[in-house]
Amino acid sequence: MLTQKLNFWSEDFRWLNNLLRNSIIARCKLKVSKWRSTVKSYIENFKKYRFLLWELVKKGVKLKYRRSYLGILWTLLEPLMTMIVLSVVFGTLFGNKDPHFPVYILCGRLMYSFFSSATNGAMKAIRTNAGMIKKVYVPKYIYPLSSVLFNYIIFAISLIVLVVVSIVLKVYPTVYLAQAIIPLILLLITAFGVGMILSTMAVFFRDLEYLWSVGLMIIMYASAIFYKPEKLLKSGFGWILKCNPLYLLIHNFRQAVFGMPMNMKFLAASIVFAIVSVIVGLIFFYKKQDEFILHI
Repeated sequence: MLTQKLNFWSEDFRWLNNLLRNSIIARCKLKVSKWRSTVKSYIENFKKYRFLLWELVKKGVKLKYRRSYLGILWTLLEPLMTMIVLSVVFGTLFGNKDPHFPVYILCGRLMYSFFSSATNGAMKAIRTNAGMIKKVYVPKYIYPLSSVLFNYIIFAISLIVLVVVSIVLKVYPTVYLAQAIIPLILLLITAFGVGMILSTMAVFFRDLEYLWSVGLMIIMYASAIFYKPEKLLKSGFGWILKCNPLYLLIHNFRQAVFGMPMNMKFLAASIVFAIVSVIVGLIFFYKKQDEFILHI
């Protein structure tokens, strides 16, 4: 009799277990199908407005140096002149006799300048395009994305200066130079993720523009642009640099330029931060974008 009851109960538990498992599987399948349909709709929507995105990118490039006599040449002259000034101040005057120090400075300066311009532009993109947002429907993420992309094009053009200076100072390319594409791509992804977060917050909190300028100053000094960080990394304050994702990218880019292998720990941290920043930025932007119209 006891055996029959136990068998009966075991069959009940087995049936209940199968029911719960099937319901969980069904829910997971439903969520996956919804996620796929959402992603598919976003991809189709992006394809529909890719022409507008390209036009906004071209507009941004044209307006960058509007009413300037030299125009796009400033993309080459500005980093070159900045490199010369920093090389004189932090090289000659501070007794740094490394002949490749200008290349070291230029690598950091170019990457920081892009990050600064891209995040600032993305932060202001929604408010700058408020008139268009109020009149016609356009996916709102197009505006910060276009700002990041046109700044990236200008950054890519400015890399010509790095090539020329490297040749002049006899920093010749090696097989490790192929690795440079990785930190450059991660820099673009990181700038977009941070830009999406800033563009969302700036709509509701206008003072963010002033706070971010201070934040960029902190990031600049913690990126080892015009000083070599060996002593700082060995001290108790090395965590300041290691917690700065821009420094990790600049370090690996310099390694590739100077013919050395990248730091794999820095690379892994850079990848994680880039992916997380994009995911957080997109989710945050998506949840708040319907409220933009009430604050711009």
